[in-house]
Amino acid sequence: MKKCSNIIGIVLLLLLCHFVACNSKKQDTEPVVAEHSRSVEGPSHELQAIDSLMWKQPDSALSMLQEFVVSPEAEALDTFDGHYCQLLISELLYKNDFEQTNRKELLQAVAYFDSIMQVPEPVEGPSFERNAFLTARAHYINGVDYYENDSIVQACAEYLKALELMESHYEDEALKGHKARFMALTYGRLGEMFNEQLLAEPAITCYKQALLFCKREPTSIYGISVLLYNLGIQFDIANQTDSAVFYYDNALVNLPDYDNIHFRDIFATKALLNYNTGICIDSVIKDLKYVVSLTSDEEEKLTRFLTIGNILFEEKQYDSARFYLETIFEQQKDIQSKILAAENLCDIYQIKGDSIKARQYASFLAEYTMAEIEKKTDVSKINELFKNHLTQKQEKRAEKEREEAVRKIIGIIVPTAIIIILFITIFAKLRGKSRLRDKEKNHQQEIESERQTHRMEQAALSGRLKRSNQEVRKLKDQIKQLDDLVTKNEIASSFNDEPICRLIMDRVNEGQFKSKIDYIIYKDAALDKQQLLDLRLAADRHFGQFTARLKKAYPELTNSDLDYCCLYLLGLTDADIAALMQRTYNTVFERNGKIRKIFGSENPLPITLMGMAKDSSFI
Repeated sequence: MKKCSNIIGIVLLLLLCHFVACNSKKQDTEPVVAEHSRSVEGPSHELQAIDSLMWKQPDSALSMLQEFVVSPEAEALDTFDGHYCQLLISELLYKNDFEQTNRKELLQAVAYFDSIMQVPEPVEGPSFERNAFLTARAHYINGVDYYENDSIVQACAEYLKALELMESHYEDEALKGHKARFMALTYGRLGEMFNEQLLAEPAITCYKQALLFCKREPTSIYGISVLLYNLGIQFDIANQTDSAVFYYDNALVNLPDYDNIHFRDIFATKALLNYNTGICIDSVIKDLKYVVSLTSDEEEKLTRFLTIGNILFEEKQYDSARFYLETIFEQQKDIQSKILAAENLCDIYQIKGDSIKARQYASFLAEYTMAEIEKKTDVSKINELFKNHLTQKQEKRAEKEREEAVRKIIGIIVPTAIIIILFITIFAKLRGKSRLRDKEKNHQQEIESERQTHRMEQAALSGRLKRSNQEVRKLKDQIKQLDDLVTKNEIASSFNDEPICRLIMDRVNEGQFKSKIDYIIYKDAALDKQQLLDLRLAADRHFGQFTARLKKAYPELTNSDLDYCCLYLLGLTDADIAALMQRTYNTVFERNGKIRKIFGSENPLPITLMGMAKDSSFI
């Protein structure tokens, strides 16, 4: 059945290639220029329908496109729709894991969409904004092709061009739906690229931006969790342990389920972090073997073996390490993993005095390490590209703010100037008429009259100003009264909004507790007995006598254990709890292990406890 499916896929791809060739001949005879009249009317309804379906069901959209390209409507496409169709072909081939077959036509589409953006300012409107999105997508998918062909610098330039188009043609509030998802994907790919080149700072910047847009429009059900995990890795590499733990824990909390590779990746990475922070190696190896037991995928198992093998190598347990590393070297297809395994195996056999085996691995490293080095891009170039992008973005933002300030000033000055001119004009006319009517009157009377008029106007203006100020003060008082009323009527609508929970989270956020700092330093943040009791009562209110149910289900839990459970229910880390309970970090870590053992669960306690709390059938 799978073989038949592959044959069908090949046939359908040949149909697309036929359309690409025919359409290419048609476009070769037409100049690549913007057709403003056509673009204002909009693309064909068929292509728009395929485009809309692509964001939800790319496989169905590809089938729909394959049917369209052999239809009579495809033969009648004009220049705009022809290039639009080529863009959709490239996007759908990529989204369905097929090789790009229309590289030449995609480059023509990129040039065409760039040209339709070079229009006079009066033409800007809905169609211009739509074309900006299409142009950004064209540069993005062009960058994907460069990246897959190891042209990293060109790929980086295309991704940044896509971002520049989106950020310069759309206000932030307009970047939602498909556009927000596109921004998340683009920033995410940049983050991956910088991560591969060991550029932590730009990688963190891009992952944070990707996370911002992914929260608006998730790229997948695991999108937010994956980005949090990637951020944790960057801080982990930088030895910022507390920040890494924060992002890893948040990645776990945001997972919709735990039977997936993302959960296993996070769990395994946290185990490695525990090893690096001095946790007992036996516990770490046990956790990693537990992760291996959760999957039947051989490639994934080999990835876990590499982690276990490297840890055993660092611990000088060479015989145990050799088993895992040789398995990886013999069975793993990924060349980077083979290189890492070969490096340690070469050292192991040198230590054991087996020079023949050591030379075998050294020969492999000499052959493949140089090939990998040659594939590395000039890191400084992509770093410089990103810095230039940020600089230009800041300059544009500053210029926009200056223009906005000038517009506000003009908005104040121009009306004021008009009023003054009108006032002067009217006053001059009135004064002229007054002179004609009263030229018999004494000059001194005219001056006195003008002074009186001026005093009256000043008094009137002063009176109105005072009344206005009084009205403003009255409105402010009313607003304050309403705010006070709302504040008094607010109640803790969820567990985290309880006063005691907010107090605890405030202390955690202010303290930024570190696992390596003596807990005595944080004595001002300690919780007293009454506060711990308040926390228990809050948990019982929100989760149906949770502590009583917990005690009934697990009688071996002590009262102190229940306090710890309530703190873990808030999602706190061991470092946080050590500071709040005034205990050493190792003491809290051991209690964590004790409670997990009582529960019989390998999952992190915050996840386990929240599951119990929300489970109405639990006791």
